[in-house]
Amino acid sequence: MGNDKTNMFVAIGLSLLVLLGWQYFVAGPRLEQQRQIEAQNKAAQAQTQPPGVTPDGVPSPSPKEGGPAAPAPGTAPTPPGGPISREAALARAPRVKIETPAISGSINLKGARIDDVALKNYRETINPQSPEIVLFSPAGTETPYYAEFGWVGANAKLPNSDTVWTSDGKTLSPGMPVTLTWDNGEGLTFKRIVAVDDKYMFTVRDSVENKGSGAVTLYPYSLVSRWGKPHTQGYYVLHEGMIGYLGDDGLQEITYDKLAKEGAYGGANTKGKAFSNVTGGFLGITDKYWAAAVIPEQNAPYTGAFTDRTDGTTNVYQASARGDAVNLAAGASATTTQRLFAGAKEVNVINAYQKDLGLRHFDLMIDWGWFWFITQPMFRALDFIYHLFGNFGVSILIVTLCLKLLFLPIANRSYVSMAKMKAVQPEMTSIRERYKDDKVKQQQAMMELYKKEKINPVAGCWPVLIQIPVFFALYKVLFITIEMRHAPFFGWIHDLAAPDPTSIVNLFGLLPFTPPEYIPIHLGVWPIIMGITMFVQMKMNPAPPDPVQAQIFTFMPIIFTFMLGSFPAGLVIYWAWNNSLSVLQQYVIMRRNGVKVELWDNLRGTFKRGAKTPAKTAPTKG
Repeated sequence: MGNDKTNMFVAIGLSLLVLLGWQYFVAGPRLEQQRQIEAQNKAAQAQTQPPGVTPDGVPSPSPKEGGPAAPAPGTAPTPPGGPISREAALARAPRVKIETPAISGSINLKGARIDDVALKNYRETINPQSPEIVLFSPAGTETPYYAEFGWVGANAKLPNSDTVWTSDGKTLSPGMPVTLTWDNGEGLTFKRIVAVDDKYMFTVRDSVENKGSGAVTLYPYSLVSRWGKPHTQGYYVLHEGMIGYLGDDGLQEITYDKLAKEGAYGGANTKGKAFSNVTGGFLGITDKYWAAAVIPEQNAPYTGAFTDRTDGTTNVYQASARGDAVNLAAGASATTTQRLFAGAKEVNVINAYQKDLGLRHFDLMIDWGWFWFITQPMFRALDFIYHLFGNFGVSILIVTLCLKLLFLPIANRSYVSMAKMKAVQPEMTSIRERYKDDKVKQQQAMMELYKKEKINPVAGCWPVLIQIPVFFALYKVLFITIEMRHAPFFGWIHDLAAPDPTSIVNLFGLLPFTPPEYIPIHLGVWPIIMGITMFVQMKMNPAPPDPVQAQIFTFMPIIFTFMLGSFPAGLVIYWAWNNSLSVLQQYVIMRRNGVKVELWDNLRGTFKRGAKTPAKTAPTKG
């Protein structure tokens, strides 16, 4: 029994020694090491992340210790009872009117937000009496959309969305800036000078003066905030959503859906993506034709972020920029200048801003795509001729003619080869008959014939291959550039960027009713004209020897007619005009080469029904 007790005490003692040794030599050092790592991480975060700013760089409220919580920059509480009308929201607070040749609206003196912008030169429809395009709407409406500028920091009373500013003027217009001021009553005086040009660019010059006895550290910020996911076109060739060019990180295009899949930032209900130590560029939110973007000082570093914050019912999309720390000693002052673009994405205006203001890659606000080296020259050519004739439809016709002349040598070689192939058609038929049971010898004989007559059997593909990039470039230009929006042609085409409004369902307007939009068949006059010209062009060429291939080529114009029925009218007009020029060019070349133009014979053969080829009878022996 004694031995058992002795053994038990020895075991307990050894166990204690093992535990103490493990704690002293292993667990203790590991725990201390972990504490040091955590301390280093906190120190690094304190250096890179200023107080009052969430991890993604978006400003957050930082009231003075013991003071009430301030609204977070960019937030806009919904009024009791739900959203109110735009007119009612505009009447809730004093405002400074905005009046320029391009935009109208106002600045809300409560919060100093630019939250009311309408585009005077653009209407919702082609009807000149339809409402103007509204870009910005104030908080409290169904879809708030606004820009905000300010300062964020800790242990200081700063202006927020509830701050009522004082203005020295009642109207902001080109050449007539307004100055907004606010004194926090604790030694900090804030001044904001807002200027606007005759287009869509605001310049915001924020300054703060420290009249107190202690030093203050502040961080300038700017943001564009949009409440609710807008309706998007949903086309692959067009980007809609968050956009920016952020220094060395380059062009950033993040759709609304993609933003919602980013990692969590600044809270469980916020997702987004941040870019630190950025110099130059811009960031904002873009639609097909309109955009809003904040533009920090181009030579000062900043942190940019795109975020998607949700309260479970509404998504708030935000593009924000936060500058580096500004340390204000007692009696010191500081100034920062930022810009806001809020308007239509007019190509020449965007390019002028990039050049005149030194904005880094601001031209990428317009989605020229991967093939910008084709789409941009295409637009410049169309725009140049438009200013000569005053009609984008005529410009499309002239540019198409110029392109045909430019590629004339290649197209001529192609059509000459096709004409030669037409001339040797009897020999090709003879070869097929002679080697109908030996495909290898048939192919060898065909190749020898091509070589002898200097025929390229795939030459007919060149006109189509040349046309593909031109077609895509014109499609892109028609689709993305606002200059093509509501641009008329002649007759019933009042918008080259929209499909042909006529419909085969109501016999192109002869029947007195408008076809419902849900009808899947949308064929206007111009798509049918395009299909006819494509059909005629194909009948100028020799029929493919393969019957299946011949049927495919016969039905191809019909397929393209239905496919292009919903495409922009300008694109369909281009295709029809290009086909007509190709038919004329091919006709001239075939006549010069002494080849019979069998267009009418091919057409009669196509439409002949029930005709049977007489069976060949074997010759009888005498």
